[in-house]
Amino acid sequence: MDNNEQVATMPPPAASNSGAGQATLTELVAGMLNDASRLFGQHIDMLKAEFHEDLRRTKEAGLYAVIGVALMTIGGITLVTALVQFLVWMIPDLPNWAASAIVGATFCLLGFIAAWAGKRMFESFNPLPDKTFNALQENLSWISKATPK
Repeated sequence: MDNNEQVATMPPPAASNSGAGQATLTELVAGMLNDASRLFGQHIDMLKAEFHEDLRRTKEAGLYAVIGVALMTIGGITLVTALVQFLVWMIPDLPNWAASAIVGATFCLLGFIAAWAGKRMFESFNPLPDKTFNALQENLSWISKATPK
């Protein structure tokens, strides 16, 4: 067998590369779309999980804030309640206004402490899903750098 026979039996290089190139390109695009879809789904799942965690923390902080407001309300109401009279009864020389001030100030102080604790809890976290948005932004910047122009 000489060189002419071998050349005749081999397929032309352009024909074999173009068919394989199109199939590979199609597979690559399909794979990229599949990966992007899966990545988007993972980001949605991450967003949901982060939202639920932030919602739980918001409820907890809100509970302390509501307790604080309720205690401060009780503190205001007790300025004119029977506790004032109880102090006057306990300390006969204590004027009514002083007994009212002691009782009201005690409840207001407790309410202020509870409201301050709730405020600090709110400040300790951000209710927006920052982790998910940062990861999504990082992935988008990576994809934009990886795609040919």
